[in-house]
Amino acid sequence: MDSIYLDHNATTPMRPEVAEAMARCFAQGYANPASQHQPGQQARRVLEEAREATAAMLGADCSGSPADRLIFTSGGTEANNLALLGLARACDDPNPGQIVVSAVEHASVFEPAARLLEFGWRVDTIPVSSDGVVCLDRFRQLLTQDTRVVSVTLGNHDTGALQPVDQLATICNEAGVPLHTDAVQVVGKLAVDFRKLGVAAMSIAAHKFRGPLGIGALLLRHDVTPAPLLYGGHQQEAIRPGTESIPLAVGMRTALELWQEEQQSHGRHLAVLRDRFEIGLRAGFPSLVVNSGGTERLPQTSNVGFPGLDGQVLLMALDVAGVACSVGSACSSGSTELSPTLLAMNLPKEIVAGSLRFSLGATTTEAEIDEAVRRILHVCGELRT
Repeated sequence: MDSIYLDHNATTPMRPEVAEAMARCFAQGYANPASQHQPGQQARRVLEEAREATAAMLGADCSGSPADRLIFTSGGTEANNLALLGLARACDDPNPGQIVVSAVEHASVFEPAARLLEFGWRVDTIPVSSDGVVCLDRFRQLLTQDTRVVSVTLGNHDTGALQPVDQLATICNEAGVPLHTDAVQVVGKLAVDFRKLGVAAMSIAAHKFRGPLGIGALLLRHDVTPAPLLYGGHQQEAIRPGTESIPLAVGMRTALELWQEEQQSHGRHLAVLRDRFEIGLRAGFPSLVVNSGGTERLPQTSNVGFPGLDGQVLLMALDVAGVACSVGSACSSGSTELSPTLLAMNLPKEIVAGSLRFSLGATTTEAEIDEAVRRILHVCGELRT
């Protein structure tokens, strides 16, 4: 029995063209891009071309003086940590301040916030509606003179709910507070324009849009400089020191370029498949609940509740049946706790306990969707008897 992979939010297969572009880099045998000799300078040019091209595709202004900057990281988790911890510590005031995050952030935002809490910082959480969208009025009330950084995801990793980040950015900019957004699940699915969003910092990860594992980036507005988390080198303005990987940088650039060429058709393809999937499930399971189904969502994400069933048991049964899905973020999938995102939405415990995340990708086909629906309904029927 062929396995049907519906966990693309965790990671999605790398494109062959990306692997080929990276292989050419490895074959070239580039020198260290920080070296001053001619081989090092050649490597540096390739690296900086990849950096500038990636930043430009994301809507950064690379021509200004000063220009926006793209800092390569090992992935989305490091980018989020650098944003939260780095921007919090960038202020001249040595005393702990306040940070504000939404109630539905990824663990790589929550846990750095919790770390600051241990050092005397105040952490306030923006509540969300039952559809998982932040409450703007409550957010305005949370901002104070001590607010050092705000972080709100652009598109939720569990439910796909999109947040009004542009409106939040307007509020933050008026208050002089930097806003960071985790765009890891959005880039490569929907068009993202860094400058139009108005944020101070934005995180991305290449393996979410068919690029290589092991590289991401933090995009920084020209007037924002986070304190480093790492020390021991001058690379990337000492914001994130360490020798950069040219093959990984080229791989990320290539994946983003290829997506840009087909972004409209790709987004429509995912949305059609997602709707087909949910309609098919509801036809055979009428009490099915689509979490965040009443708000604008990412086209590839379907988080559904199966009332009367245990999500963990269903997950394991579906794995045996050849359907790969998840209970939420891959960073917390080893946990048996209920989804923090769904709990923050104040959904009934029965829905939270019986929910699974199905996420589609560019390689997902209609035939796979139809077969996945058949297998899921069959497993649900067996578990209910």
